[in-house]
Amino acid sequence: MNTPLLPWWLAVPVALLLVLSGIVALVGSAGLLRFKHFYSRIHAPTMGNTLGTFFMVLAVAISASHLMSRPILHPLILSMLLIITSPVTAIFLMRAAIKREHRQRLAEYGPDEPGYLDMPHKAPLPKDLAQPPAGDKT
Repeated sequence: MNTPLLPWWLAVPVALLLVLSGIVALVGSAGLLRFKHFYSRIHAPTMGNTLGTFFMVLAVAISASHLMSRPILHPLILSMLLIITSPVTAIFLMRAAIKREHRQRLAEYGPDEPGYLDMPHKAPLPKDLAQPPAGDKT
C-alpha cells in the first residue's frame, strides 16, 4: 500500500486554502464583469488577485515545508511582493484615469456612484476650459 505524500491533517488545510484561493479569484473576476465604472471595476480584481495568490502561496509553503522536512518560507516573498505591487499598480491606474478624466471632463457615472470627480477644486474652471471648442471632437 502506498503512503500518501501529505497526511490528512495537513492535506485538509492545504486543500481548503487552494479552494479558497480559487473562490476569491472567481469573485474578483465576477466583480470585474459586474461593475460598470472603471473605479469600481479596478478594486475587485486587485483584491482578488492579492488575496487569492496569498492563499495559494501559503498552501504551497505549508505542503513544501512538510515534504522537504524543513520550513520553506521563500514562496512567501512572492506573496509579499504581490501585496506591495498590486495595490500600487491599481493606484497608478486610477491616478492616470483621474488625470485623463480631469482633462477630458467626459465622465459617465452610474446612478449609485459619486458624481463628477468628487474632488475639491481650488477655483472654478475658466469658461474656455469648461466646454471644448465647437470644432473639437476629442
